[in-house]
Amino acid sequence: MDLSVPNAVATELAAAYLQLAVTLGLVALCAVLHARYRRRYFGLWAVAWGVYALRLVCILLFLQTGASTWLFWHQVTTGWTALALLWATLVFSQRLPWTNLYLGLWLLPFVWSYVAIYVLQSFASAAAPMVAFLSITTAWTAWAFFRYDRLVRSPAARFLVGVLALWALHHLDYPFMRAQGAWIPWGYYLDVGFELGMGLGILLLVLEDLDQGLRTLTALSGELQAAPGSQGTTAEAMLRRALSLRGVHGSALWLGSPDGGGFVQGAGVAALWPFEAPPEAATQSARDVGLSGMPTVVSGARDRGAGSSSFHAYTAALPVLGDERVVGALVVVGEARDPFTVLDNRFLLAFGQQVGAALANEELHKSLGARTEELERLQARMVRQHEEERNRLWRELHDETAQVLAALNLQLGLVEERGDASIAPALARARTLVGEGIKSIRSVTRNLRPMALDDLGLLPAMRALARDFWGHDSLEIVFDPPTSMPRLSADAEVAIYRALQEALANAVRHGPCRRVEIRLEADAERVTLSVTDNGPGFPKDTANRLRSRGGLAGIRERIGALGGDFAFDNVNGGGARVRVRLPVETRESSA
Repeated sequence: MDLSVPNAVATELAAAYLQLAVTLGLVALCAVLHARYRRRYFGLWAVAWGVYALRLVCILLFLQTGASTWLFWHQVTTGWTALALLWATLVFSQRLPWTNLYLGLWLLPFVWSYVAIYVLQSFASAAAPMVAFLSITTAWTAWAFFRYDRLVRSPAARFLVGVLALWALHHLDYPFMRAQGAWIPWGYYLDVGFELGMGLGILLLVLEDLDQGLRTLTALSGELQAAPGSQGTTAEAMLRRALSLRGVHGSALWLGSPDGGGFVQGAGVAALWPFEAPPEAATQSARDVGLSGMPTVVSGARDRGAGSSSFHAYTAALPVLGDERVVGALVVVGEARDPFTVLDNRFLLAFGQQVGAALANEELHKSLGARTEELERLQARMVRQHEEERNRLWRELHDETAQVLAALNLQLGLVEERGDASIAPALARARTLVGEGIKSIRSVTRNLRPMALDDLGLLPAMRALARDFWGHDSLEIVFDPPTSMPRLSADAEVAIYRALQEALANAVRHGPCRRVEIRLEADAERVTLSVTDNGPGFPKDTANRLRSRGGLAGIRERIGALGGDFAFDNVNGGGARVRVRLPVETRESSA
């Protein structure tokens, strides 16, 4: 029996020790990554390279002792190395779960090496099948990374495909050249180069995953920072963004409740989860996150809602935190592996807090919007009631009080004609006072209810109002109306008329001004009224006084109740400006 390897001792030991040192470095690298990120495939890679280091130890011992026992263990560890590298890669790329059926594969190298070394007593019979097996599994590992690259477009995976494909070819030269001494020590140096390539590829995968994970959180955070309602709800925007991640084809939001909770929204293949039975793995992952408060990932889940043909390589769940407790979970499913694979839990928990805060802010925004709408309805009702009260007072003064005073004035005239001449001056004085009272009531009723608005329409009424103020204290009023006006509601016309009335009165009351410009603009969407005077302008505390009282405050409430905008400011060079803007299709105030 000849189990020796020709020309293998003197020139081979140094190269073998070098390769052993590089391999142990790979073991340390993967062990550090496993301790840092707590990912199973890093630990499996450390084990695989550890078995490969044992294979090199067996080579060294065989070269130094020539004992067949070390040759046997060399062949066994060769097969185990091939299986360990393939297993670690499948766990990395597909999160392949363990089954006891795989034990048969791990026993195969042991059985065959024993038969070849101790039964057939042939080095070639032992080496050739193991080398072929190592080459096949290395090529299979390259295929696993190739498939992973097809799924997620990974440059690091493409680099590893090239390294592993070349290494698989290099394994085949062992029985023909290396065993004859032709590759010593260059075969070892090539192995060292391939191992360094594997180490570099693993580091590139880590950096790539870190970059992808941070990009993921940044993208999702960007959706959370968007204005509520700008692209649908926060949950919808977040779930849509999750679908753009590599390898992700479904995302859903699970919220807890006293009765256990459930999925409330979904996207992609998870769109029907809130309405149909979701995969058990998704529901269980969400519940586990709700109990533990930590991210979780499970492998292999079948989507019952979409049919038995829909299989997910992984299901990842991130906690959604609010008020220092877990309120839900963001669940994603995909074809390769989760995009958060190497991110620290503290990053994921911080993101979960951001999601929870965004959802809470959105709920607060909705509540605030509903409260704002309710306040606007109340404000509109108050304005309408105020206008109705003004109309009631107008009717009482115009139809009753003014008529009574007119009748009284008539009776006084009759008494003056038929009475004694001595009382005529007193009656004349009384009639004068009654006449002034009638004028005063008519002035009040004109302010309470713009009759010109009812009789003539908006533009003529505004012209009449401008004429009423024209010449008051030598005041010049310039009115620039549009050629045509869109159809406005009655409330909108009253609001614009009252705004002009208050702006003109404000210009007369609060400062010596000689000129007021009234500009009315209208288009298909809005009507804008701008009143500008050349007086001293608004005092600095006008905004504070506007919050509680004053005629401008009433205009602001009236315009706001109709969905319009109100603003005032001081213009350059002196003067005050009041501007109101109303949409053409203003909503009618509710009674």
